[in-house]
Amino acid sequence: MFIHKINEDLALKLIQPHDAQRVFALTELSRENLRTWLPWLDTTTKLQDTQQFIQFCLKGFSENTCLTTVILFKGEIVGVVGFNSINWANKTAYIGYWLGTGYEGNGIMTNAVHALTDYAFLELQLDKVEIRAASGNKKSRSIAERLHFTREGCIRQAEWLYDHYVDHIVYGMLAEEWDS
Repeated sequence: MFIHKINEDLALKLIQPHDAQRVFALTELSRENLRTWLPWLDTTTKLQDTQQFIQFCLKGFSENTCLTTVILFKGEIVGVVGFNSINWANKTAYIGYWLGTGYEGNGIMTNAVHALTDYAFLELQLDKVEIRAASGNKKSRSIAERLHFTREGCIRQAEWLYDHYVDHIVYGMLAEEWDS
C-alpha cells in the first residue's frame, strides 16, 4: 500500500474502501465550499457514490494510470490529492486536489502537492507535472504559484460547472525546474 509521510503531522495514503465513510462525511461537511469549483458534488450524494469513486481510483492505480490519496493530518482524513491521470507516453502527471472545510490556511495542501510533485519526479521519473484550476479559484491557483509552477496559459471555457463554463489556468512544472 502507498503511504508517504510528509512530516510529523502530515501523510498521504492510497485511498482505500474503508476510507469511504470519512471521505463521504468530509464531502458532506464541505459540500457548499467544494461545489463552487468542483463539478462532481451533485453526483456524489450518498455513501455508495464515494465507494464507487474509490473502486474507480483503485482500478486506475492497479492499471498505473492514476494515484489517488487521502491526506492524513494528525491521523485524520482531511482531503484528497492525487494524479487524476498519468500519461506515460509523455511522462506527464495531472494533479487534482480538494481539502475539507476548516482545514485551509495551515499549509496542508501546499505540502501535499509538494510531496506529490517530488514523488512524480524522483520516484516515477516523470518529466512534467500539471495543475489546472478555474481562473476564479484563487486558493487552488495559489498552491501552484506558491510552489513556483509556471503559468502556461488559459483554456477558455474548459469546464462546465453546473450552470456555466469556467476557464482553466494551466500551470506546469518540469523535472529540470523542480527544486525539491
